[in-house]
Amino acid sequence: MSIPKRIFGTDGVRGRANIEPVTAETALRLGRSAAHVFKNRDGTARNRVRHRIVVGKDTRLSGYMLENALSSGVLSMGVDVIFIGPLPTPGVAYVTRSLRADAGIVITASHNPYDDNGIKFFRPDGFKLDDLIERQIEDLVFSGEIESVRPTANQIGKAYRVDDAVGRYVEHAKASFPRGMTLEGVRIVVDCAHGAAYKSTPAVLQELGAELIVFGNQPNGTNINHECGSMHPTTLCSKVREYRADLGIAHDGDADRVLLCDEAGTLIDGDDILAITGLQMLAAGTLAKKTVVATVMSNAGLAATIRAAGGEVVCTPVGDRYVIDLMLAEGFNLGGEQSGHLIFREHSTTGDGLVAALQILSTMKTTGQPLSRLARCWTRYPQLTSNVKVRNKPDFDQLEEVLDLVKKAEAEVKPHGGRVLLRYSGTEPKARLLIEGPDQAVMERWSRLICESLKRQIGADS
Repeated sequence: MSIPKRIFGTDGVRGRANIEPVTAETALRLGRSAAHVFKNRDGTARNRVRHRIVVGKDTRLSGYMLENALSSGVLSMGVDVIFIGPLPTPGVAYVTRSLRADAGIVITASHNPYDDNGIKFFRPDGFKLDDLIERQIEDLVFSGEIESVRPTANQIGKAYRVDDAVGRYVEHAKASFPRGMTLEGVRIVVDCAHGAAYKSTPAVLQELGAELIVFGNQPNGTNINHECGSMHPTTLCSKVREYRADLGIAHDGDADRVLLCDEAGTLIDGDDILAITGLQMLAAGTLAKKTVVATVMSNAGLAATIRAAGGEVVCTPVGDRYVIDLMLAEGFNLGGEQSGHLIFREHSTTGDGLVAALQILSTMKTTGQPLSRLARCWTRYPQLTSNVKVRNKPDFDQLEEVLDLVKKAEAEVKPHGGRVLLRYSGTEPKARLLIEGPDQAVMERWSRLICESLKRQIGADS
């Protein structure tokens, strides 16, 4: 039986900023522990001089606090720090590889409100850490084992700042778009969520020739994800209609995900993107092992569509890390989540909202079809999702009334090809419920009953 993690969740460390575990004190210990682990994984620095760790962040106010604490911990272990400033999570992963660093750290809480923050780590190759490395770092944070490791004099680390990190990532993202193709004549509305992509996404699209209407690009430290971005796409859809744009693009705070909007103002999610690109790659013979990797939250219609075309869909638990792990283990090259994390293995090592948008734009240019027509390639099964904020996360086996309702709901929807999925969020204090089935009224009734039971037993006050 595996031992539960103490601070790492499904996507690094995350929580309310300045409350454990997202405090300066714990960030310093994380910096020391990560530096020790990565320094000792390879006795020779990747640049053959000194071990170095890249540190990037999104635009949250608390990023300054955590950046300084983390870097102090890293430097105290005799490892250099390379500051790259605000940059999308996939940009930090890319720059880590580009600079031949020994690890990368990004300070972000992704789609969460500004008063949350988090810390995610990347290996030298730009992939997220596996459980073993996370366990090693976590054990050192709590054990005090490296308290006596104190380099002195010229063995203390040195901090540097790289000013062209955004430019490096911009060129990398552009390289995922077909050489010789431009976006001239394409009008795009872009919502940067006042987050890490406020410079990079507009720069890439503008350099490729698109006409842009940009908003959500004035971060002030407290407005990230606030009524904008992929968590609040209503404004994006209305602006697409208002400006008669060809496409809308909305990121979350760290831009590792994307939601799109077609020219009619209809939202296009990660399942749509997987269907469009999966079918295109399948037809072109470029879909590795004819397989798309999705998660248990993806709509059942996606699998039906890919299978009808001669391909296959395999599902993982929720979290782009699990998608990437399976892709690496089995050699797949396309995967993602309904929420907008999309991984195109030829171009990125993690979810990359900008690269995903560029793949759709290249398909629109190649086929000459608007996004609305491309999205008609599959049929979505009726699906209803609900979230309940919880004060704790006991095993659902302990919530007999909830489980009884789930079983009854399954008994009603399964005979018609439906399903019920209840799980806890790995990044927020929430229980998430998904119901698929042919009858909207039936789904709404069971969703209401199950959520009411959850609220009675473990619901948070606010």
